[in-house]
Amino acid sequence: MIAHLKGQLSATGADHAVIDVGGVGYLVGMSARSLAALGAVGEAVTVHTEMLVGEEFIRLVGFAGETERDWFRLLTGVQGVGARVALAILSVLDPAELHRAIAAQDKAMVARANGVGPKLAERIVRELKDKAGLIATSPLVIGGAAGGVAPAASGLQADALAALASLGFRPGEASVAVGAALDELGAGASLDALVRLALRKAAK
Repeated sequence: MIAHLKGQLSATGADHAVIDVGGVGYLVGMSARSLAALGAVGEAVTVHTEMLVGEEFIRLVGFAGETERDWFRLLTGVQGVGARVALAILSVLDPAELHRAIAAQDKAMVARANGVGPKLAERIVRELKDKAGLIATSPLVIGGAAGGVAPAASGLQADALAALASLGFRPGEASVAVGAALDELGAGASLDALVRLALRKAAK
């Protein structure tokens, strides 16, 4: 199992990147969002990966952060959603947007992705409704310390993240602000107090 690749970005394509690790080039399928986060060819990168093994293939799929990888795993657990469709969804919806779509059962939002029809979108939001809260949103970061999965998000934290996202804050900003506010207020805080403090921290 290859969990991540750390090396130099050798090349990029419409749906993949080539990561040079010690002279070996690994071709990694990626969403458009993760590809955009990679930076320029020649730069050092760290890409989180998922290895897919079939009877006739071994394929690596890469992600800018562990959160996106966890969403990929959830999506591909839905019948009818393969790697290509999961990456198409992650190309048009970042983790925070996908979380909101599933929480709101907004199948139209999921159906924006190529290859996702109304019936499949409905199945995705229905089957993942009870699982989405297990994944916290986080920023897409290549090669940095951020981008990991926070401990299983509480309902309070997820609601606060959704509130900030609805106000136009980027997923990374919202995640950092809510995390800092939660650390200061503690788990017993009300949603209103958590959102108010997170807004003040995000505005600094």
